[in-house]
Order: sequence, then structure tokens, then C-alpha cells
Amino acid sequence: MQYRRLGLPVSVIAAVVAAFGASPVSASTIPVIDDSQMQALTASFGGATPTSTTRTVQHWFGQTLDPHNGVTYGYNMVGTDPSSNSSPAIQADITPVNVNLDGMTFSGSGVLAATLASPQFANNDYGSTVYATVPGCRLSTCMPKTSLTRGGDGVTPMALSQGDAGNLLQLEDATMRAQFNRTGASNYHLVLNPNVLPAVTIDVPSSQGVLLQSGRGVIFADINITWWAAKIQNLNTSADPTHLPIWLTNNVLLHVGPNPFNCCVIGFHGASEVNGRGAGSTKGNGNQVIQTYAWASWVQPGLYSRPNGGTDWALQDIHAVSHEVAEWADDPFTNNTVEPWLTPTAPQYGCTRLLETGDPVVAIGFAMGTNSFQQGPNPNGTQSADGFYHPEDEAYLSWFMRTAPNNVAEPTQSPSTNIGRYTLMGDLNPFDGFRQPATGC
Repeated sequence: MQYRRLGLPVSVIAAVVAAFGASPVSASTIPVIDDSQMQALTASFGGATPTSTTRTVQHWFGQTLDPHNGVTYGYNMVGTDPSSNSSPAIQADITPVNVNLDGMTFSGSGVLAATLASPQFANNDYGSTVYATVPGCRLSTCMPKTSLTRGGDGVTPMALSQGDAGNLLQLEDATMRAQFNRTGASNYHLVLNPNVLPAVTIDVPSSQGVLLQSGRGVIFADINITWWAAKIQNLNTSADPTHLPIWLTNNVLLHVGPNPFNCCVIGFHGASEVNGRGAGSTKGNGNQVIQTYAWASWVQPGLYSRPNGGTDWALQDIHAVSHEVAEWADDPFTNNTVEPWLTPTAPQYGCTRLLETGDPVVAIGFAMGTNSFQQGPNPNGTQSADGFYHPEDEAYLSWFMRTAPNNVAEPTQSPSTNIGRYTLMGDLNPFDGFRQPATGC
């Protein structure tokens, strides 16, 4: 895991922690975290290497030559090889997690219906979108360096995955199809079948979490990542290794280390060998088990997103869920590595060699579907919600592998030197670094 540390004096940390006892507190006494301290972080845990006898999620193995350094990288991805034109369906076991902290309950059950109705599981047409990220505002009101046309009313559609226009797809299915240029009439799919499991409740001691609120008045639970990760990994011991367990929370974010302002991790995914659940030795010989999993939090509008399509406009609702599911699909065992990369869009991750498709583009996204949940004003009266869901953009294998020309992914919306796109959004991604292969560090 790699994070950007945010330092505060020990006296300030102690004062914040001391402010919360066992009794409930009112919003007026909950500290406000400055927007500059609210980093959007994610993480991955564990790592395992599957074998022919492993019991785990369905996956395939591929390898690609990176022409920049001459190294051929191997990787495992969920589902079947896109060249097979098959349509695997993966069972996704969704468990709402209700979190109690300092007299407040953050209900994963309360965001379950909205998550199931979101593009992550419901079908939508990815041929176009009406909104997408530019630095500080929406594309409909800010014109980036692109030849695409768009209406200033936020209604005129912009081409997204034009090869799949007219096809009704789940978000991850559309993402994978475009990543390998299997759009249109292709029979290749990666579908998630959601199964809702009984909710679980986690009581967080005051020594492991605090309440904070954003500058727009949205209150959230800020929990120590080490403590929280241990809880999620313990829940995984009863999961089905051939399924994807998704642990769903609501406005639960994590801090790194003892500093509650070293914030915030919004999701993680992981994989680990589970001894004692295979048919052979508990050391993993024989039919050993590798459990993959993801935890992600629903992000209420106004937590990160500024009013009226401002900064971090796309960082709301299913942004974290879409990030973790996409990274799980491209790196289910958290052991796929690539040539080291670095991007100014996500400096918090530093120089890394992980195939984490969401990390380079965190907080970059687009509008999809119709969202009727939490669409009122923020607690301070401003308005961040806009009636849409906000999936994250995803960097593609071709970006990490420095593929140019890029004949692997779906072509860009307008003619380009490298032919194919390097992220799902293609030309709609406003940063020049995603219109070309990754750069080193």
C-alpha cells in the first residue's frame, strides 16, 4: 500500500480524539476536515498465485510485451480470455455493513437499493454520456482541449463507448469490452450477478474511529485502516471463494496510522490463501482456496464533491465501488505488476508498479444512469447531487503496457495517432497523459 501522509501535531490529534467519548455528539461539535486534507485514497491487500487446482474466482492468464523496456508481463484477469468471445457470469455477494460509531449509525443497508440500481449492476447504454470530468467543472460548461462537440445545456450527448452504442450493459462489462475492443456484436461479456446477503453490524470503539464532517456538512465515520481491514478479512473467512464478496458501507472512510486527518481511504480490494478450507493440506497443497474480495463505501454527495459541478464532481455515490470492482477484475489476486508508472493526476500513489486500473484516474468520471437517492441539497444548503450516478474512469492495460499504436482497446472517439483509447472515457478524459501510454518514474 502507498499513501500520501498528512502530518499534524500530536497535540492536535490528541485533542480531536479526546473530543469523542462514548456519548453521542451533535453536528456542531464534530470537527470539519479541510478539503485539502481529504485525499481520495484506495488500497490493496494480500496477494496470491493461483494454480490449476486452486478454488477461486474464474480467471484467465495473458501476457503482453512492453515495448518501452522490452519486458513481457503476465497477468491474471477475471472471467475468460476476451478472444474466446464467451460470456462468463460471476456471482457477486453483496453484504451491507452497518457501522456504529460515537452514537451514530452509518447504514450500509440504507444504500443497498441505490447501489443495486446503479450502473454497477443495472444495464445502461454506454454509447454516450452528458457529463464528464474536467479539472474543476463539467464538460458542458468548460471546454477542454478536444475536438469533440457538446451542448452547453448538459443534455447533448457526448460519445463515450461508441462501439457499444445501443447495447445495454453493466458498467464492468462495458469497461472490459472496450478495454479489449470487443464492442458491438461481440459475444464477449463479463457480467456480475448480485446476491444480497444478510447485513452485518460492526461497532467501532472510540479508540479506532472518530466522526468528521466535510466542508459541506456531510458527516462520516473516519476509522483506522488497520483495524478495519482486519474486520473485513475476518468476515471473508465465511465467503465463497468462487464468488466476489463486496462489503458495502455508507460514508465510512479510513485513516492511515494514528492521525485521523491522514484521510481518506474510500475502498480496497484484496486476495489471500485461506488455509484449512481446501481439500488437501492446510498449507495449501491440493485444492487450496484463494479468496478475492472488495470493500467500498457509498460516498454521499457533498462529502468530496463541491457544489454545482465543481471540484471532485465525480467523486460521489458509486465512485469507490466502481473503482474497486474494476481493479479486482483486472488484478483479482493483487499480484499483477507492470513497468513503474507515475501520474500527476494521482500523486498520492507515488511511483508504483501495480496494475491498479483506478489509481491513475481516481476522481475522474462521467454521468450514467438515473439516481434518485440523496439528490437533495447538502447539509449546508449547497447542491452537489445532479440526478446521475458517477462511475470512475478506468486506465486500460494498453496504457500500463506502453502499447503504441494501440490496437488492443476500442478506438478513440475521434481519430488519434495511437488509434486506441487508454482509458474507458477516451477523448473525454481531460488529461493529456491518458491520450498516450504511461510514463515512467
